[in-house]
Amino acid sequence: MEIRKVQITGGSSYIVSLPKQWIRSANIQKNDPVGLVVQPDGSLLVTPKISGESAHRTRVFEVGAATDRTYLLRLLVGAYIAGFTTIRLESKGRLPPFILQLVREFTQMAIGQEVVGETDSSITIKDLLNPAEMPFENTIKRMHLLARGMQQDAMTAIRGHDTALASDVVVRDTEVDRLHWLIARQDNLIANDATLARRMGIPATRAAYCFQVSRIIERIADHATRVAHNALLLIDRDIEAATLDLMDESSALALQIFSWSMEAFHTGDVEKANTTLQRVRDLEEMARDINTRVLRFDAVTAIPTGQIADSIRRIGEYSGDICESVINYTVGQTA
Repeated sequence: MEIRKVQITGGSSYIVSLPKQWIRSANIQKNDPVGLVVQPDGSLLVTPKISGESAHRTRVFEVGAATDRTYLLRLLVGAYIAGFTTIRLESKGRLPPFILQLVREFTQMAIGQEVVGETDSSITIKDLLNPAEMPFENTIKRMHLLARGMQQDAMTAIRGHDTALASDVVVRDTEVDRLHWLIARQDNLIANDATLARRMGIPATRAAYCFQVSRIIERIADHATRVAHNALLLIDRDIEAATLDLMDESSALALQIFSWSMEAFHTGDVEKANTTLQRVRDLEEMARDINTRVLRFDAVTAIPTGQIADSIRRIGEYSGDICESVINYTVGQTA
């Protein structure tokens, strides 16, 4: 940290000289304007970015016939979440067909990504989404509704032996993932550009908080998907009515806890978050009861049924994690 003294000029103007090294690195010339932004902690941000446009960043990956498909997809997702505005794949020869197919899959998975240039040896993907057009809270509401609907349909598939419905739940998990990636991307963009936080009307701390909650919801959706996978294993199996009823009751409680936790998140209601946390214990008792019952089943039925009970319990526990996040964040804001 450089320490500089405040000086007075003209009898009423306070001035502080700027570090020469920073001036040169930002390519600031005499009479160039700079922006001053007051931060939530009282500090002052000095930035040469006054146009309101985010910086353009490009990431280039070398690819070829030997490129691992899964690894490349992870690189593309990583570059997207990191906030690169342009991603370019380059090959020394002609791009292999599987690379082109992978790029198409990626642009369908990642929100705002489109192919804007293509040659025999390269392909360019550009982000066309204005991050300010996708408020964090709206995205999280959508994730909540998707994850909740997935779990409800997965339980319906179990009782109705519905293969198509269970398979559809598995497919819907991708939609939750792509929304979570969007929030992760926006959080990274805000962390690297404080002026974006101002344009979006959200402090960087709130963005990080939303990302934390988004990650938990994505885990809840994963467990709903796990329930659907196990529902497919039980399509040809019959579960006694009493156990099915208990599974439905426990799932309904888990989803109620989930909804209460999201209400606490959107309203910042610490008391509601605390009350909701206490209901997680009730759900754990119900899950243990189901696991005791399945001990009487044959292994082919008992294993997937026990895994379903475990996922239902985890949905409630993850919802409890949301409540803890609400308490920690809200108390910190009101201190």
